[in-house]
Amino acid sequence: MPGWRPIDHEALRRQRGGRCFICGLVAGEPEFAHTVIHEDHSTIAFLSKYPTVPAYTLVAPRTHREQATSDFSADEYLALQRVIYRVGEAIRAAVPTERLYILSLGSQQANRHVHWHLVPLPPGVPFEQQQYAALDRNDYLEFSDEEVARLAAKIRKALERLAQAKSV
Repeated sequence: MPGWRPIDHEALRRQRGGRCFICGLVAGEPEFAHTVIHEDHSTIAFLSKYPTVPAYTLVAPRTHREQATSDFSADEYLALQRVIYRVGEAIRAAVPTERLYILSLGSQQANRHVHWHLVPLPPGVPFEQQQYAALDRNDYLEFSDEEVARLAAKIRKALERLAQAKSV
């Protein structure tokens, strides 16, 4: 069962030294490793290392882009959104989800590489702990390696089922 752990956002930024964690992940740098649940020639989706809810996932283009719309052609943007949709549906199939939040967050001061947060709000969360309160925290859920592996496998399996159904 996961427990809550404090997170020091400033220390993380200092530790990265201005380096892009998504580019580091794509390049295979060990200090930026995350549990990848989907990747193709242009997109990568991975579980957050600092989830505030189970199955908190990030989806990003493999190439470094900084603007959510203007750094893409319309076709590239729509292809990325199709991946976000499929990953979102797989998350909803893998974990109980009252509502799936999808946001593009980041900053020119940190996390410049554009990415989308897919956050499955579990059923029964009190209203005051929903929406931004479910995301903007100074702590995160810590899962064991085995729990992360099981969750990633469930999401990957749901992605496979969706691909076989050719519904998305």
